Amino acid sequence: MSRTYDVIVVGAGITGASTAYHLKRCGVERVALFERRSPAAGGTGKSAAIVRQHYSTALLARLTQESIGLFLAMPDGIGADSGYVQSGWCFLVPDTMMDAARGNIQLLQSCGIDTRFLEPGEIAKRMPWLNPEDVAGVAYEPNGGYADPVRTTEAYVKGFRGVGGTLYNNTPVRALLRVGDRVTGILTDDGPIEAGSVVNSAGPWSKFLAESASIELELRTVREQDTVWEARSDRPIPEVSISNAIDAIYLRPLGQRRFVVGRGFPKEYIDVDPYNYKETADEEFVSDVQARLEHRFPPFAGARRIDSYAALYDVTPDWYPFVGPRNGLPGYYDACGGSGHGFKIGAAIGRHLAYWISENTVDDDFAGLSYDRLAVDERFVGAYGGNRA
Repeated sequence: MSRTYDVIVVGAGITGASTAYHLKRCGVERVALFERRSPAAGGTGKSAAIVRQHYSTALLARLTQESIGLFLAMPDGIGADSGYVQSGWCFLVPDTMMDAARGNIQLLQSCGIDTRFLEPGEIAKRMPWLNPEDVAGVAYEPNGGYADPVRTTEAYVKGFRGVGGTLYNNTPVRALLRVGDRVTGILTDDGPIEAGSVVNSAGPWSKFLAESASIELELRTVREQDTVWEARSDRPIPEVSISNAIDAIYLRPLGQRRFVVGRGFPKEYIDVDPYNYKETADEEFVSDVQARLEHRFPPFAGARRIDSYAALYDVTPDWYPFVGPRNGLPGYYDACGGSGHGFKIGAAIGRHLAYWISENTVDDDFAGLSYDRLAVDERFVGAYGGNRA
């Protein structure tokens, strides 16, 4: 094992893997990616991986738009497929959210994103599987859809290694090394390793890693549950990814009439220890999701449960990620706090962060993701009565 690198990235989820790959593409010579288990073994691998650009800030909308381009370019650029399916994405909107949704549609269209409300006749034609009760509108993105989170991350890791990057699987990083105000490397079970810069992309474990070097990181870890259902009926079923703000659920196709289904906001978020949490779903949760699913999408009546599980979100105070350097802390970069947004923006975040590290080049709005925003109270605020979108 080399004892010195230009940049060390800790955590091979989607953001860490993309950052490491793009650092090499930016010409950084010695880059190492450390993963405590294997790529996408944390929150990334259990992501529902729904891809939609419907955000209430141009920044996140643009990052998702960019990620879609990166997903589509992977076969030619890296030689590996992300599993991205451009099936389209629909957002079921209640009457109480229609004004905010209209504003979002206008914002996204001004950013060049293809999105609109479906006409009532279109809804009935496109969605024979939908119970239209209380549906005030349906926002539609033809370029949205879903990806395979494990395949996407593994593609970046393959690309990273293909251009000379060094991957350390099954190698937990025990601590950051710090001399004065500068972060100088990491500590593994094999001893210290020096680096010009360290990227903390350890997801739910990022807070512990930061604390090992007395670095403040205001980050929560919450337990997120999902279910997988197989529709038994021969009736039509959705082919698009769906976010349903009326019943607070989401679903996305897996193929073979199977779907990932989970709860959306508003819901209760329970803080947990990422080293010790219940990884199976609660039966009360499963029953609740099933009732909501069958009510809104009648073809799922009597659906067979295939799986249910719990994963982790790493959540910042405003639900937007922490990305970039910090004032007065040279050699250290955050790349964590993706919460439910992390997968769809992680590819683009990695590319922008790589430019920030290697060339000190960053767009002003992307620079706003720095942890330093908390000190000046420049937090992001969502348009739907919270910070989740």
